[in-house]
Amino acid sequence: MNFTDKNVLITGGTTGIGLATAKAFITAGADVWITGRNAENLEKATSEISSSKLKTIVSDTSKLEEISILENAIAESGNKLDVLFLNAGIATFSPIGETTEADFDAQFNTNVKGAYFTLQKLLPHLADGSSVLFTSSTVATATNRGASVYSATKGALNKIAQIAANELAERKIRVNIVSPGPTETPGFDKATGGESKDIFAAATALQRMGSPDEIAKTVLFLASDDASFITGTELLVDGGYIGYALK
Repeated sequence: MNFTDKNVLITGGTTGIGLATAKAFITAGADVWITGRNAENLEKATSEISSSKLKTIVSDTSKLEEISILENAIAESGNKLDVLFLNAGIATFSPIGETTEADFDAQFNTNVKGAYFTLQKLLPHLADGSSVLFTSSTVATATNRGASVYSATKGALNKIAQIAANELAERKIRVNIVSPGPTETPGFDKATGGESKDIFAAATALQRMGSPDEIAKTVLFLASDDASFITGTELLVDGGYIGYALK
């Protein structure tokens, strides 16, 4: 797939799926912006990618004032975005009886409010015919124990994306959802507390974890002209995930 001279923005692009997708877009010829919550992580990503096609900006998607900083940076660049990948997200797992208000708010602020208002603020900066993608998760429809808040955020995100697909259709902007299953990322390790990956691998039909590169390839497909008649769709990239119930 060729993204030469295309402008791509990836939120949460310093590690895992976001980082892998940034690399893939750059390899395909795109100019890529990535965001992260702190300069140190962005510097690490810059060093790892090592490309003049990469630009970075510190922006915490859970804070509206930092979304505005991101919007201003895109506006000042003078370029319209051809791809917006709303990837930033966090997860904390706990039973309903033990979930704190702080954990609830942190997940909804990042996963839902952050994605919603990033899309809203960047609407004027999207090229007609561009592509918007949301990172959701198989947990949006699964019923894993301990995942009530995280699952709720992803379910909300899916509905936002589906409605956005209808609202933006008149501008020929396609909106789609990528829902990974268990994927080997630093965020997955942090969220699961180092629980054996063999257990999660065993919950997939393919009997293994996914890789960030595999998710990135799916994102590029949906963003490309090869997917020109696909919008409002959730694509599961989960190896046939069965739905292991976290204990």
